[in-house]
Amino acid sequence: MSSLPLYPAQAPGALGDQPQDRPTLTSFPPTAEGTGSSVIVFPGGAYWMLAPHEGEAYARWLAGHGIHAWVLQYRLGSHGYRHPAMLHDAARSVRTVRHLARQQGLSPARIGVMGSSAGGHLVATLMTNFDAGQPASPDPVERESSRPDLGILCYPVITMKPPHAHLGSRENLLGASPLPAQVDELSAELHVRSDTPPAFIWHTVADNAVPVENALIFAQALQRAKVPFAMSLYENGAHGLGLGTPAQPAPPWTDDCLFWLRGRGWLA
Repeated sequence: MSSLPLYPAQAPGALGDQPQDRPTLTSFPPTAEGTGSSVIVFPGGAYWMLAPHEGEAYARWLAGHGIHAWVLQYRLGSHGYRHPAMLHDAARSVRTVRHLARQQGLSPARIGVMGSSAGGHLVATLMTNFDAGQPASPDPVERESSRPDLGILCYPVITMKPPHAHLGSRENLLGASPLPAQVDELSAELHVRSDTPPAFIWHTVADNAVPVENALIFAQALQRAKVPFAMSLYENGAHGLGLGTPAQPAPPWTDDCLFWLRGRGWLA
């Protein structure tokens, strides 16, 4: 496990030079037979904090199945940041891992992103707002595409629009009084298009923090755009389960996700 700075100098729009102003990527190489695939994990935490059980724990699970995993420490509303700082960090992470994959003999066409709750919102935002890179940039990382090749969304925040928005995430991302245009811009279900990457989504119907309607409206948008996806819904389970604990086990979403990844050729 090792970390590297996301930007060679100050991040765009940095508010200072403290650790919270310097996004990083932490590497978790495969601990099983390598598959050539890479997945970047965006932890949840309502854009206020980064939940470890939705970061390192996921990365170690992925590494145990032969995927080179990375955890992104992105900038947060609790440190004064607002959109688009978080999206800039997410896009840069995909460019960086794609660039490193070429150097390390991994597949630059199998760079995925994974996120829970607000991290799932960041995944959905990037899946619907990416670019092909800047060919003329002197920075080789910036020449890379920011399009992820698939997304894994765990009980995701999707919409910023009432009545199903998670208001804490919205305030930390957009401020207390966002303009209607900002709300629309960051409601990912409104921006799905035919080149949006394939997705695996899971949620519980009992989630009383982020309503299951977030997953449903994103799946409906993917279906309308004819984007491949799989979705697993479970009746019971609190918000923020992650991989679960002995006292509070998670539904079998990891089995469902691995089945989907295997079908897409991402596992050995």
